[in-house]
Amino acid sequence: MTPRAEDGTLSAVSFDLSVWALPDGATPDEVRAAVQRCREGRHGERHPDPRVVGFYRAITAAYPDRPAGPGTPWEVTPLHAAGDHVEMNLFPTCADQVLLDIERLAGEHNLMLFDAQDGSVYPPPARATP
Repeated sequence: MTPRAEDGTLSAVSFDLSVWALPDGATPDEVRAAVQRCREGRHGERHPDPRVVGFYRAITAAYPDRPAGPGTPWEVTPLHAAGDHVEMNLFPTCADQVLLDIERLAGEHNLMLFDAQDGSVYPPPARATP
């Protein structure tokens, strides 16, 4: 299915980011492995990680996904939320501030950020080495 903008015109491919609550010391390869398990539909039975819950509540307070209002940055709603992650499919034209807010909130909640476009993994600022 070809993605369509709110006005029905064809849209560019969404910009996809996800945040992950993995144990301290998790490597980028471990994040990528978790992403792959999610893509295969393998979500372990676990209680939602409080870091994920906090992130989801904060990002959707700023940018609601249920329902998504006019001007939403979300190409797909509701956001995909699991016990250890939140996946966000954004319109490629979303404001830079949305991306900055996602990055800031990921750091505040000690979550690793995965960029699906190139497979990059970014640790929270507190975990990044200077």
